[in-house]
Amino acid sequence: MDTRRLLRTFATVLGTAGLLISGCSKGSSTTSASGSVPVAPSAALQPYYAQHLKWRDCGASGFQCATMKAPLDYGKPTGGDIKLAVSRKKATGPGKRLGSLLVNPGGPGGSAIGYLQSYAAMGYPAPVRARYDMVAVDPRGVARSEPVECLTGPQMDAYTQVDQTPDDAAEVTKLSAAFKKFAGGCEQRSGRILPHVSTVEAARDMDVLRALLGDEKLNYVGASYGTFLGATYAELFPARAGRLVLDGAMDPSLPSEEMNRDQTAGFETAFQSFAADCIKKSGCPLGTASTADAATRLEQLFAGLDAKPVPAGGSRKLGESLATIGVVAAMYDEAAWPQLRTALTAAKKGEGSGLLALADSYYERQPNGSYANLMFANAAVNCVDAPPAFSGPADVTRAAPGFEKASPVFGEAFAWAALNCADWPAAPTGTAHRITAKGAPPIVVVGTTRDPATPYKWARSLAGQLSSGTLLTYEGDGHTAYGRGSKCIDTAINSYLLKGTPPADGKKCS
Repeated sequence: MDTRRLLRTFATVLGTAGLLISGCSKGSSTTSASGSVPVAPSAALQPYYAQHLKWRDCGASGFQCATMKAPLDYGKPTGGDIKLAVSRKKATGPGKRLGSLLVNPGGPGGSAIGYLQSYAAMGYPAPVRARYDMVAVDPRGVARSEPVECLTGPQMDAYTQVDQTPDDAAEVTKLSAAFKKFAGGCEQRSGRILPHVSTVEAARDMDVLRALLGDEKLNYVGASYGTFLGATYAELFPARAGRLVLDGAMDPSLPSEEMNRDQTAGFETAFQSFAADCIKKSGCPLGTASTADAATRLEQLFAGLDAKPVPAGGSRKLGESLATIGVVAAMYDEAAWPQLRTALTAAKKGEGSGLLALADSYYERQPNGSYANLMFANAAVNCVDAPPAFSGPADVTRAAPGFEKASPVFGEAFAWAALNCADWPAAPTGTAHRITAKGAPPIVVVGTTRDPATPYKWARSLAGQLSSGTLLTYEGDGHTAYGRGSKCIDTAINSYLLKGTPPADGKKCS
């Protein structure tokens, strides 16, 4: 897999890039955190559970697609529908079919169908694909499922260039105005669905799909935000939970500000790992003295780009905000580090196209200047799932020292980025809470020790909250662990998916 594809897989499909920009989703919505949904669907929901999927060939060879309906508002199931796109690739054999395996790459906002068709249905271990129908549904508001839209391509270009480390009151005002314009665009273009894209609603959609696929239990692999979606499903439907793998886990018990600060520290950990590797190499653009010196040099590069953006190809320029995102994008996978070194070397010489390409991959900017819906859906889900991290600039100013302590390199930018939900037009519907999913069968929670976007401490926390949680640890770099080269991790998860036998709690792999 080439580096550009790695970045699309890990920085957009797995979607943790969106977690940074939009303040990390967590909490529950619509349904009480303390109770599950009744086992039998209500009479009003029965038509949704009884519908028939009409499969058609689509995408690459072997894939089928269909459209399912769900109630726009589960609180008023007769008040209108939302249409959700579904795709599958049937089990290839040999061996007895084990049912469907639903996959979600995270975000929120990552296309599950895109992930299925470009990676999971070909890249998951062959024994798993042989025994399961590989299935994906784009969550409501995402990609093919009535996508949230907010800004045009040129408007999004302007939005991504706004200074996220404001130096004075005028720049603070400009940044706040950018967030308000983004939120207003979402309301103007997607106001109907904005109140109804919560994680709880997406989890309830997955239960409808489970029934339509003919499965008694939901088997599931979720990465990054997909772990919160999977844990929410187990909380709502513990009796219907099957074999659930939650890879790169989020901690649903954390309020937004704390979650954002933890993630800031996670990216600092990842940067320190990158820097330690870089300074061992001749020609490291951040010097060869120490990781502390490398961090200082990167901060100096950002400051220079803040004062004077550099050419980045065509009419575009690279300023501090896009440069920061370019570096962040490369933190998701160590395979991107060589590209980052090259891009930083060029940026120091006044040529910004390398870092800009990394930032474009992160934002899912297309060559024609349009953007995929990842960042729009990301904000929409995060902002409706839980109260905002900050209600205004004064809150950011108060919290910024803590963020800068967590990461001298990224802290200030991450703190201001978490202001984005302050003026969201749809009210939040959930709060942070522990998820126990009492009554669910064993659930495997996977954590990577130097994961930038979902810090390892979150996996430990979620595994401890879940009544049947078992923690599997990958001691290494990058975001998520399954299917990324660790035979130990893959063997443990494969055994669970194929035999129902979870790894021993606390098992460690490298």
